[in-house]
Amino acid sequence: MKPIVSARAALVITDASCLILLDKIGHLDLLPILFSKVITTPEIISEYGSAAPHWMLVITVFNKKLQSQFADIVDAGEASALALAQEITNDYVIIDDMQARKLAAKLGLNIIGTLGILLKAKQAGLIAVLKPVLEKVEKTNFRTTKALIESILRYAGE
Repeated sequence: MKPIVSARAALVITDASCLILLDKIGHLDLLPILFSKVITTPEIISEYGSAAPHWMLVITVFNKKLQSQFADIVDAGEASALALAQEITNDYVIIDDMQARKLAAKLGLNIIGTLGILLKAKQAGLIAVLKPVLEKVEKTNFRTTKALIESILRYAGE
């Protein structure tokens, strides 16, 4: 993953897990602060279960054949995000599912996960203390490990 030097200039494509988790813990507003453009697909908005925020662009994938090929490997939302990432220039794909991350890496995409977004928010001074935020994450159904949480906290200097 390439470092975010000027995060605000970055265009990201996000999967549903990021939207769902950040919404659950009250930090969905970080995305338009950290990134100049946040893009997703109708499939992801459907998985998210709420209307897209006003600052988010929702774009339909043109290459349905490619999306269908990806859907043989990952779920429909992830397949749409990865197919869209092949169609439009982007800086990062926000994706958490391990199988989808492996496919994204094979495609040569720059990947960041939702926990990476929270770390970047801490580094940008948008979150003063990361530990209570990660404790909220642990109380959700988001799949993570204690080791990963501890590693992020160490990296954040907490």
